Amino acid sequence: MFRYKKGSIVQLKVIKADGSQERYLHTKVMAAFVNALAVPQEFDASIASHLAETVTFYLYNNHRKNKITSSEILSIIQAVLSSTGHDGAAANLAEHSRKRNLLRSRLEIAKYDMQEACTSIKMRKAVASPSIIRWNKSKIITDLIAEYNLDNTTARLVASMVEEKVLNSGLRCISTAFIRFLVVLQTQAILSAQQQMKSDVKETAFAVKNNALTDERLRQPQNGLCPVEV
Repeated sequence: MFRYKKGSIVQLKVIKADGSQERYLHTKVMAAFVNALAVPQEFDASIASHLAETVTFYLYNNHRKNKITSSEILSIIQAVLSSTGHDGAAANLAEHSRKRNLLRSRLEIAKYDMQEACTSIKMRKAVASPSIIRWNKSKIITDLIAEYNLDNTTARLVASMVEEKVLNSGLRCISTAFIRFLVVLQTQAILSAQQQMKSDVKETAFAVKNNALTDERLRQPQNGLCPVEV
């Protein structure tokens, strides 16, 4: 969905917590509402869809800037939930966001150089004093675009899947080698799924075309047979 400004179409940009930017996606807002309303007493798919459309409409018609932070969007979603009587869902969403931010801030990455740690002595030294860095999802996105030539949307999807697995692991410190393993694993899964979708679309198109041709032949007058009536 787009907002018009002085005759031109403007795409809303979202500024992430790490400073990177991405296109505003209505589906992400929809997912946030679905997750917030996932508890039995709150869940209703039609309500989630309606509330998500309300937020998107507001952002593209009342928000005066072309950029908005992810935290601002979260605040708007929480406000919409509270104002429509879903205080419990709003509280759950806020608590979930707080916990994830806390996990990200505490997560440490142990940077080992596996090529140089080729002997047991070097390995022991590397493990004893690894280079510690903070978790940075944008680094994964940048590397995926550069090394795998992925588009920004796919790279962000892979990075988000990796982050989800890392945060859910409960580990406070993980190695760069493990992160690379997860990145390769998730990238292969996404690319395979995309390839399968393309293949399914081609097969469906072929089947539709083939059925149409067969139907057309059956409707033509046949020698010794009665014509097919519609």
